[in-house]
Formats: sequence, C-alpha cells, structure tokens
Amino acid sequence: MKKNLSNRPTLDDTDLAILALLQEDASISNAELSERLSLSLTPCWRRRKRLEEEGVIKDYQANLDRRKLGLDIMAFVHIRFSTHTDHTPEAFEAVIKQLPQVQACHKITGDADYLLQVLAEDLDSYSDFVESVLRRQLGIASIQSSLALREVKTTSRVAIPGRRDK
Repeated sequence: MKKNLSNRPTLDDTDLAILALLQEDASISNAELSERLSLSLTPCWRRRKRLEEEGVIKDYQANLDRRKLGLDIMAFVHIRFSTHTDHTPEAFEAVIKQLPQVQACHKITGDADYLLQVLAEDLDSYSDFVESVLRRQLGIASIQSSLALREVKTTSRVAIPGRRDK
C-alpha cells in the first residue's frame, strides 16, 4: 500500500530546526527562537504559526515527573477481544479516551488487539482500575498486564526526519 504524502506539509531546514527547538523547550519565546535561528522575529513567528495551523505542531505541554506525583506504577496492558464483528471495540475506544489513567492506547497487530499504557499510584489502585473499568468492558476476552520495573527511556519527542544534527 502506497503512503498518501499529499497531506504532508513541505518542511525546510528552518522548519525542522524550529520543531527541534520547540521539542527541547516549548516555553521558548518567539524572540529567543528567532535569535537562536538567526531569523528575524516576524518570519519566525509566521513559520511557527504555519506549523501549528498545518497540524505539525499539535499542542504544547509540560512534561511532568509521574513519580513525584505519586504515580509509582506503570503497566502495559494487552487487551484481546473475543469478537470483532460488532461495535464493542469502538465502544471500548470511546471509554479509554476518557480515562486519565491511560497514557496511551494503541490498536496493534499480534496476539492482542490493543496495548494500553496505564499509570497508577500503587498496586491496589491499579487492581481497582482493572476490576472496576477494564473487566466491565463488553467483549474483552483477556487482559494481560506487564508492570514496568524500571524506565530506561521515556520521551514524547519525535525523531525529526531530515535532521542531521540530532
């Protein structure tokens, strides 16, 4: 299957540099961004605005330390459905999108249908989440949890294609 590249914006080296700097520090001011890029303020602002409007930049956020917030458990949860002929996976997705404990949800290939990344304060609260939320979803055949023992690497940064310096 051929990828549809027509909806991808054209990005030059300056655009890629803007994206790299914003991933490093999203709170950077336009004045500092333009200075770091050796670009005047107005063209820098226009480029940033275009990247936002085209959806290359989706939003801005602060990255928080989950452990300092008391979220000591990270679980990766494989969900397998018993059937795919009705609308239960779509209903499941709608529920999952509303749950703050779920950091990520991916529809995947392989033995499971979905992979969730879930944060919890402790094992008891994770168990409560599984019992009171996941086990009550219709059509689920199995739930398999793997608990993270140690985080080796965690990032929300995207490797920017075409960047040679990173």
